[in-house]
Amino acid sequence: MSDRVVLHVKGRVLAGPDDVRDELWAVDGRITYERPRAEALTVAGWALPGLVDAHCHVGLDHHGAVDETTSEKQAFTDRDAGTLLIRDAGSPSDTRWIDDREDLPKIIRAGRHIARTRRYIRNFAHEIEPGDLVAYVAREARRGDGWVKLVGDWIDRDAGDLTACWPRGEVAAAIAEAHRLGARVTAHCFAEVALRDLVEAGIDCIEHATGLTEDTIPLFAERGVAIVPTLVNIATFPDLAAGAEAKFPDWSAHMRRLYERRYDTVRAAYDAGIPVFVGTDAGGSLAHGLVAAEVAELVKAGIPPVQALSATAWGARQWLGRPALEEGAPADLVVYDTDPRADVRALAAPRRVILNGRVIG
Repeated sequence: MSDRVVLHVKGRVLAGPDDVRDELWAVDGRITYERPRAEALTVAGWALPGLVDAHCHVGLDHHGAVDETTSEKQAFTDRDAGTLLIRDAGSPSDTRWIDDREDLPKIIRAGRHIARTRRYIRNFAHEIEPGDLVAYVAREARRGDGWVKLVGDWIDRDAGDLTACWPRGEVAAAIAEAHRLGARVTAHCFAEVALRDLVEAGIDCIEHATGLTEDTIPLFAERGVAIVPTLVNIATFPDLAAGAEAKFPDWSAHMRRLYERRYDTVRAAYDAGIPVFVGTDAGGSLAHGLVAAEVAELVKAGIPPVQALSATAWGARQWLGRPALEEGAPADLVVYDTDPRADVRALAAPRRVILNGRVIG
């Protein structure tokens, strides 16, 4: 990482999908489009706002919470892939120390997952019963950065398949309490069964959303409920299904069906006007640094390349209430050799990562 200097970025600066500028400067870690008098270090190429991973877990692996050294490695991996803003969609670790580090991505936390007792991955979540949901949502709303994460469905071992985790009345009261405290609410949902109740209860976002159907897609669109499909995670469904075939055949068959229609589901959601954003689900069982692969998956699903880029750049930052490449914004950007609007595969090979006005690496 270089010492802080005045930085000159020239070539093509993608301040918006169609807002292409010739150059910008980073002065004291902030963007300006006015030429400073000081000498500047020049970086050339195609510049995008620092990418967003809207479903990531720093401080978590498949066993649960990890130590600070491991969390730091996770954050470095995301940063070096161009992810400079993370919505951490649930973690048992306290990662507030990252906020003091100018060399690590900025994080918007959703607190710790809130799940039904014995209905989620061990050591990940608060595991509670419905009567405690409002209190725990209030707790995580105060602990997080404007988001709360619920587990909306999970395998019910007695039923042998995915079922909803929360009664509608309790989840509606919990979402209302989060909103009263100024937080938005998102929920993990693989299946169809919980979606209508969650949306009609006022939820703001659904993670994965593989259970969307022609019956619920119009409801999401009408209410403006966003989805984060995490297609790089959905790619693991066949292996998960194979591993549980003998014990839970109905669940395994259901997971395969959700996997097989994943691209059609995402394209139908996009076509209906549902906001779609990029998230990788890194940090549970998936590696960090997969943001480029997730954008490519959205394109494969049929989302136009510029809109898939917006789902990790301009649009994602607006949705999360964070600036992109405006005057005075933090100088967090990624520079590429070629135009990522023409081919999103360019995202896999950043030329330079610039964080708080510093060139990383």
